[in-house]
Amino acid sequence: MNTIIKLTGVNKIYRTKEIETQALDNVNLEIEKGSFVSIMGPSGCGKSTLLNIMGLLDNPSSGQIEIAGVVADNMNEKALASFRNSTLGFVFQSFHLINSLSVTDNVMLPLLYRNMKGKERNRLVSEALEKVGLSHRINHRPSQLSGGQCQRVAIARAIVGSPEIILADEPCGNLDSKMSADIMELLQRLNREFGKTVVMVTHNEEQARQTDRIIRFFDGRQVI
Repeated sequence: MNTIIKLTGVNKIYRTKEIETQALDNVNLEIEKGSFVSIMGPSGCGKSTLLNIMGLLDNPSSGQIEIAGVVADNMNEKALASFRNSTLGFVFQSFHLINSLSVTDNVMLPLLYRNMKGKERNRLVSEALEKVGLSHRINHRPSQLSGGQCQRVAIARAIVGSPEIILADEPCGNLDSKMSADIMELLQRLNREFGKTVVMVTHNEEQARQTDRIIRFFDGRQVI
């Protein structure tokens, strides 16, 4: 297997006038292509910061990030945005759906930044919604859906552009046990059937044990 995410000597420091906080401390980490990895640790240990840096949503204070063979610090903002759009899919705890838009339009959002015809966009949206089992809800608004269905829409949006990597930050954090099990099953299927590399931040030990590898963090450092 090939390494698809590589962090070398990554540090992240947040500074204010009064205090300096080291969110990540010399992180050296490799994640293999096609794996399902969970990141665990207590609140404030740097998990979400790590995921944001892997997703190129935040810059490290020092160190190097390589995603799918591309060194991120060599790209300008426009190239970075294009690379994120094509390579990375994001799933958040609070869904981040737009309530005024239909399910179809929410899922289509990442494709609006690509040069493709409307017919092709519609085809990709239909395929993504079919994968998450929501073909029957295409015209609904998020307010008309359950929490689990909203997260399925968010996952469809994450995969609609066929990214290699899915980054999920507490994807089951706002869901009950039944909905959480459904979302975990969906993420596993995306990993096993469609070959997506999935990196998931979670507090749930049971969910973490369902992944190929558990990476544990404490005070900004990888401990396992």
